Amino acid sequence: MKKSLILVGGLLISSWTMAQNPLSVHVLNLENGLPSSDVKVTLEEQKDGQWVQISEAKTNQQGRISALFPENKPFNTALYKVTFKTGDWFKQNNQKTFFPEVPVIFQVDGSVKHYHIPLLLSPYGYSTYRGN
Repeated sequence: MKKSLILVGGLLISSWTMAQNPLSVHVLNLENGLPSSDVKVTLEEQKDGQWVQISEAKTNQQGRISALFPENKPFNTALYKVTFKTGDWFKQNNQKTFFPEVPVIFQVDGSVKHYHIPLLLSPYGYSTYRGN
């Protein structure tokens, strides 16, 4: 019972954090269906045709970063790029990969308050989409 309450409380806090921050990501390993923890992820915003890094984090045990966008910064209508540093992660897990990085460029148009970018990952392929 106590473990269930802790789990539910953790999920509520995670859901609240995701609702407060406009950007989250999630990485799952397609080979075994498990989350990919410790994947370094960077966030950049395009300004005057140049990419400017505004945030960086690593995925947690569930393969998630629930608050990738910097606090106290406006989530402008702009072009953003999330880069998953997959080569480092595969190297740490003694695997080869064809994709050392997975950049995902997306347009924020103000139509939704929260963007979620999942990455389904394998050594020789990946897939991503706009989640919720």
